[in-house]
Amino acid sequence: LITVIGLTLIPIAVQNMGGGDATAKAFGAPKNLFCAFLTIAIILGVQVLGKGFVRSIAVLIGLIVGSFVAFLMGMVSLSPVSEAAWFHLPQPFYFGVPQFEWSSSVTMIIISLVSMVESTGVFFALGNLLDKDITADDLKHGYRAEGLAVILGGVFNTFPYTTFSQNVGLLELSGIKTKRPIYWSAVLLMLMGLLPKVGALATIIPTPVLGGAMLVMFAMISVQGIRMLFDVDFKDEHNILIVAVSIGLGLGVSVYPGIFQALPKTLQLFLGNGIVVASLCSVLLNLIFNGKKGLDKE
Repeated sequence: LITVIGLTLIPIAVQNMGGGDATAKAFGAPKNLFCAFLTIAIILGVQVLGKGFVRSIAVLIGLIVGSFVAFLMGMVSLSPVSEAAWFHLPQPFYFGVPQFEWSSSVTMIIISLVSMVESTGVFFALGNLLDKDITADDLKHGYRAEGLAVILGGVFNTFPYTTFSQNVGLLELSGIKTKRPIYWSAVLLMLMGLLPKVGALATIIPTPVLGGAMLVMFAMISVQGIRMLFDVDFKDEHNILIVAVSIGLGLGVSVYPGIFQALPKTLQLFLGNGIVVASLCSVLLNLIFNGKKGLDKE
């Protein structure tokens, strides 16, 4: 699942490296590719040559330097920053109070379940990075935190928040394995949220620069998944089939999600997501090939 998460995200990073819109005439323009690969080179350079704190913020340095170079090339507009206000207090339920309608609610529940599948893979990836066994209680805490974040996102007129897969790659690159920076950054982000000009700064980062940083982080997720697969007994041909078919279906559906367009809409919400397909396939095949074996061991 973790391998598939990374592999399905890599095309998004590559698309951003080219400019974001694959149908645009400027897609893949030399200046876009230059900024994207420059960002990658800076991140790699800081990782190799940097030490301590500097090395832990390699991605941030890559984004800043890449954005500055893009600004010199005329790819950055500062108008969003100049037009933004200096201070703003969020107004809860700005777009209206919640209204509940059963079909919409069911749809959102299905989407949330799809998101939880991906989050589960991220939790296990983080556990592997931290050399920690993820328990059922850990998963419950993660799901509840996500649920609370989604509720707060709705109250304060923003998007529903879920676990971001790219943070696995960021954790691997930075080497930071303590919660303390999360607490500090949470407070800092809440304060910055009151300053629209600061938020506008984040929006002016050029898409190719973001794509370069995303490529590094998404690829790290895939590598982390591959490292976890080293613990699998591949002398058993059944396990080879489980991994091969699961990854194959997961990537195939991600590239062509319309393959299930003839099925009911509810099923399309589930099966149109390659990560969900890979997880369902791997669990079912594991039960078929290794289920009896596991019961015999017990």
